[in-house]
Amino acid sequence: MLSGLELFPLVLLMAGGIALDLLLGEARRWHPLVGFGKLAGVIEHAANRGTLRHAKGALAWMLAVLPPTLAAWALGRINGIGAVLLHIALLYFSIGLRSLREHVLPIANALADNDLARARQLTSSIVSRDTARADAADMAKAAVESTLENGNDAVFGTLFWFLVAGGPGAL
Repeated sequence: MLSGLELFPLVLLMAGGIALDLLLGEARRWHPLVGFGKLAGVIEHAANRGTLRHAKGALAWMLAVLPPTLAAWALGRINGIGAVLLHIALLYFSIGLRSLREHVLPIANALADNDLARARQLTSSIVSRDTARADAADMAKAAVESTLENGNDAVFGTLFWFLVAGGPGAL
């Protein structure tokens, strides 16, 4: 278990990553996680063919997740400002706090303005359900559900794993 003295630098690194996310938002071009998603898609497509899908799935996970995580872990072991910046950058690229807000707040604003057509359009971009006939309550529920689901992955899970293992954990 981490002592208070060991936890304090980690909390400072976390504050740095969160501050970058709130200040800059998601990288619009060349986002590392978008590239990772494309790589994972290619690996998943190859693994879902034929037999032994579970074994192939485990291998696919190892090919997609372990190399960048182990590389980040190895780089994070280096002492100095480079390691500090790496941990902050890994959290910044992994967390989706501002992005989540940017997707959900316009829905709340459209609903507050009673603009159901706009709310439907915005809601359909964050959920995988048909919103063509959704009423205000349905869209509010969908937005809250999406916020909670994505908040778990993009915020709370990321911060938890950052506390457990720093930048590589967030990655």
